Amino acid sequence: MQAYWTLTRREVAAFFVSLAGYITIAAAVFLTGLSFVVMLYRLAGEPTPVPITQLFFSSAFFWLILLLACPVITMRLFALEKYSGTFETLMTTPVSDLQVVLAKYTAAMVFYLLMWVPLLACILVLRHHLKDPDTLDWGLIGGDYLGIFMLGSLFMSMGCFASALTRSQIIAAMISFTLGITLFLLSFLPGYLPLATGWPAAILSNFALADDMNDFARGLVDLQHVVFYVSLTVLFLFLTLRVVEARRWK
Repeated sequence: MQAYWTLTRREVAAFFVSLAGYITIAAAVFLTGLSFVVMLYRLAGEPTPVPITQLFFSSAFFWLILLLACPVITMRLFALEKYSGTFETLMTTPVSDLQVVLAKYTAAMVFYLLMWVPLLACILVLRHHLKDPDTLDWGLIGGDYLGIFMLGSLFMSMGCFASALTRSQIIAAMISFTLGITLFLLSFLPGYLPLATGWPAAILSNFALADDMNDFARGLVDLQHVVFYVSLTVLFLFLTLRVVEARRWK
């Protein structure tokens, strides 16, 4: 366990000594702030029938941050070590493959969650200036961040898998982005297949990421959604572990 925490601290620190880490956070903060400014300007003081957080999570800004930031965060995890030649050195230390995978994934999740801290500041400022602060209660805010965590867990696990496949950070980012955008586009597939019924419709409904995020933004937590994201996250982490273990077969 000590090795796991040591590796996690090492990976988290690596994000803050690279320019890419600061650029990612700066871009996320800028887009988050811009989205709230645009959203409030469009509302112009008019009431909205849905929580204002739902307006943010259904906007292009949120999905742009998610789809672009996750590949940038995860692309270096394994690819950089393989490119620099330190991967084999790391794997000869007294740590298991599982500890390495989990440590890198945990570090990526820590950085990902830190990236969304400024969003909380925007929500609290907005809550402070509302005539009825209870319209943005803590349950609603908690649902927002649970959705951010669930989606991030899945996209980070896909990024880890992509980074483990190659020595190139650019290729890793491209694979991760392709997986992410494919999963996102599946959200709209049921709309183009209105006649789908039975098990195909049931399977496609699970990939409705946008609808799931809208539920989280309204404070609705469906256990089926949570199980879906956890299952896919575990699947991609398992695949990452198998790719890491594959070096023994060479």
